[in-house]
Amino acid sequence: MDARNLLVLLSFGITLVLLVTWFHLPLLSLTNKEALNCNIYSGWCTSKNRFHSSSSDPNPINKPTTFSNHHQQLKHEFDVPRHPLDPLTIQEFNEVRAVLSTHPLFKSSNSYTLNSLVLEEPDKELVLKWKKGQPLLPRKASIVALVKGVTHTLTVDLNTNQITNHETSPAAGYPTMTIEEMMSVLDVPLKNNEFNNTITKHGVDLADLVCLPLSSGWYGTPVEENIRLIKVQCYSRKGSVNFYMKPIEGVTVLVDMDKKEVVSITDNGQNIPIANGVDTDYRYSVQKLNKELKLINPISLEQPKGPSFTVDGHIVKWANWEFHLKPDPRAGIIISQAKVRDPDTSELRSVIYKGFTSELFVPYMDPTDGWYFKTYMDAGEYGFGLQAMPLDPLNDCPRNAYYMDGVFASADGTPFIQPNMICIFESYAGDIAWRHAECPITDMRVTEVRPKVTLVVRMAAAVANYDYIMDWEFQTDGLIRSKVGLSGILMVKGTTYENMNQVPDQEYLYGTLLSENIIGVIHDHFITYYLDMDVDGSDNSFVKVNIKRQETSPGESPRKSYLKAVRKVAKTEKDAQIKLQLYDPSEFHVVNSLKKTKVGNPVGYKLVPGATAASLLDPEDPPQKRAAFTNNQIWVTPYNKSEQWAGGLLVYQSQGDDTLQVWSNRDRPIENKDIVLWYTVGFHHVPCQEDYPIMPTVSSSFDLKPVNFFERNPILRMPPNFKDDLPVCKAQDSA
Repeated sequence: MDARNLLVLLSFGITLVLLVTWFHLPLLSLTNKEALNCNIYSGWCTSKNRFHSSSSDPNPINKPTTFSNHHQQLKHEFDVPRHPLDPLTIQEFNEVRAVLSTHPLFKSSNSYTLNSLVLEEPDKELVLKWKKGQPLLPRKASIVALVKGVTHTLTVDLNTNQITNHETSPAAGYPTMTIEEMMSVLDVPLKNNEFNNTITKHGVDLADLVCLPLSSGWYGTPVEENIRLIKVQCYSRKGSVNFYMKPIEGVTVLVDMDKKEVVSITDNGQNIPIANGVDTDYRYSVQKLNKELKLINPISLEQPKGPSFTVDGHIVKWANWEFHLKPDPRAGIIISQAKVRDPDTSELRSVIYKGFTSELFVPYMDPTDGWYFKTYMDAGEYGFGLQAMPLDPLNDCPRNAYYMDGVFASADGTPFIQPNMICIFESYAGDIAWRHAECPITDMRVTEVRPKVTLVVRMAAAVANYDYIMDWEFQTDGLIRSKVGLSGILMVKGTTYENMNQVPDQEYLYGTLLSENIIGVIHDHFITYYLDMDVDGSDNSFVKVNIKRQETSPGESPRKSYLKAVRKVAKTEKDAQIKLQLYDPSEFHVVNSLKKTKVGNPVGYKLVPGATAASLLDPEDPPQKRAAFTNNQIWVTPYNKSEQWAGGLLVYQSQGDDTLQVWSNRDRPIENKDIVLWYTVGFHHVPCQEDYPIMPTVSSSFDLKPVNFFERNPILRMPPNFKDDLPVCKAQDSA
């Protein structure tokens, strides 16, 4: 970058501070050069508050830790694990760094990244046997490191400070990108005169430039062989913080991530203007409010006796539920050992051993040069938890919420804090848990109603333009609901069209004209969940309960037909590969046939799908081969500790050779086994003008509901609300 451009950049300091404020977190841990580049060229890096060692050290593992966000560090500096599944602590991260600093792999190389550094969870059977008060199981760290283009997986035993396992991965693909890697590639195009001239020709000042690192997918082309690639596309932020609505259409830079070199620059948008961005700034402080619009009054849930839940380390207890909660850099939220208390026996009974978001697949439906590769795998490529933003009190979560930070490792293993990453709160929306009122003809005058209060665990990840609100909701009747909310900003395409009367063939618009020079491109969202069900124990079976029409025999009944339930136990994995069909209705049960109710039914839980969508892409389309886990909505596999990520361990530029589809096609036995249930929530999104310039949240969910798990209604004894228990509150009198 020449001196003139640098001076121009520096002159926009005040604006940059505002941009940083928009992303909520300071850049205290970055060097001056990193901060300058980060502020102007990336909407990603400013979302991270992290700890860094000196960037001048060629081998930063050997450098002592320096903390920048001291108040957050002090809060967690003396954390100690109290449960076998508790995440690594700051002290443990530093112990791992010390061990790795002596390993020849890192001592001999100045070119490496630690792409994943997390707890290596103890074997499941050991965790299930462990009781509170017993010594902790041996603590281990699992590392995925990229060294000179080769992926290494290592295990560090924190009890002995020894590396106990070291392998190189034979699978195609690369590990999850680090935030540092994403930041570093954004500086590469700016060192290229051709790129700078291209941007200038589009009428954009470099001081107004915002660029994003976009995973390139995999298409089997020669340029992809043995090289880690990423694409960079840019926007203008002139006149609006909503730079997403001002794309520099057609300009794509292909970058070698490891060599930090430009491979190619394409510009297919010379005639496409930059949208004006008028009225796209979504901040409340700049909105021109309509005085005729009647606003709602503030609303809040009051708890005069305080919250009903407790959080002890990572153990959450509420009502009849108890579970382990852990932030994770890839999955976001991990729920483990979820147990519900039986109202008749007071026994804590297991429901789920482990549940989390395994992968997200977001393919855009535009086959043109600047768009065909946009087929993102948000967990495996970017790290879903790494993209989690600090939750906004009073708006993301109510004021009765408890917040949990994430403690993660940066690219050199140095720990950093992801503050307020998860919130936990009790929710009451005026819903009813159960009710019955006798009608007057019985002359019984009975009315019984119980309010429904639930416990919500929430995270919001901002993966560039899109915001995902992820909820796990626990209900007193034993039901668990997992909900996905989509909001944020559309990824839009620049166009010469200003009105639909100018469009000769709408089929090749690949989306919806939202505003002058802006197209919202059609796309899908698929969120695949890993659900290690342990219903009253680990030996479970999957039962498809098909709802069939049965014709009556002549003379049997005045009825001609009725419905019956036909139960079929899945013997192998292929029996449990299920595509949902509206006209072939079924229930999907996970049962423990070794445990029966008093009347002889096997105890179980059933998966209740919500509104969902199926992938319509060709199975041989490269993106769909990589995301083959979306070929079905339901899968069941035998438990295997190494099979947790539906797209495979190494997703970046993967080729589809290590996916849920590949594992399930082995057709292993699953009856009366420790099994894992997989479910995919799907959305087809054809953008509309109401999604512009920022989207109202759209949601979908699925339930895990008890089915013959309890002897009777488990909340029968739940008390109603009484006036004396509540603060004085009166609604407006009705007309």
